[in-house]
Amino acid sequence: MAADRPPLALTIAGSDSGGGAGIQADLKTFEAHGVYGMSVITALTAQNTLGVQGVETIPSVFVREQLDSVATDIGVDAAKTGMLATAPIMEAVAAGVAYHGIEALVVDPVAASKHGDPLLEDDALTALREAVLPAALVATPNVGELELLTGVLVEHPDDLPRAADALLELGCRWALVKGGHLAGEQACDLLTDGRHREWLTAPRLDVRDTHGTGCTLAAAITARLAAGDDVVPAAVAAKDYLTGALRRGVRIGEGIGPVDHRWRER
Repeated sequence: MAADRPPLALTIAGSDSGGGAGIQADLKTFEAHGVYGMSVITALTAQNTLGVQGVETIPSVFVREQLDSVATDIGVDAAKTGMLATAPIMEAVAAGVAYHGIEALVVDPVAASKHGDPLLEDDALTALREAVLPAALVATPNVGELELLTGVLVEHPDDLPRAADALLELGCRWALVKGGHLAGEQACDLLTDGRHREWLTAPRLDVRDTHGTGCTLAAAITARLAAGDDVVPAAVAAKDYLTGALRRGVRIGEGIGPVDHRWRER
């Protein structure tokens, strides 16, 4: 990294018109960590605190054009993916990441809702497994996504190591498997590369405004990687940042508001 420029972080994800998740959450997180944020938009959503009212995907050729445009001129120290939506988009992103030699890639495999409902067609799930995950330095699935990707049912934190090992078999170098949707007084996540295991825990918070938690965690890891952190300290710092953002959720709209990305400034 040149001494006269900031760390450069790229988000490859969908747009959330309500500002709480997707590229909006990612860019807010990058800014909060002092890194320069850029975006490749894969889909447009009409959404608010009550839910998603509409989705329009971007043609895969134009997704690749955005990625090429940013990477060839500005450069990328670390990148993350969020909503990739379709198999052609996933294949275009994987090819672009390989072409530009982006090693520090965080994959938030947006494949299932918080309730475990699938969000991708079968061909897109296949592309996620076979094209995107093998390019990942870190993958950050929730328990519903873990089950879809690996077939391993996670009902208790004790199930996370087996699920993480199954995820690593798909090719990512580190698995951060998130147990936030499980029961218990602690929100337990497991970070592992198959040899080293690091449990990331935080008190479970009784809060309402949780929109964008997965995006925010993955973006915080990406920001720390762009700034030069190794994977473990990046994940530990990201978990701490997300916990603070959850404590200070933003009460807007009639439904589930977003986490507070600027909580450290208040």
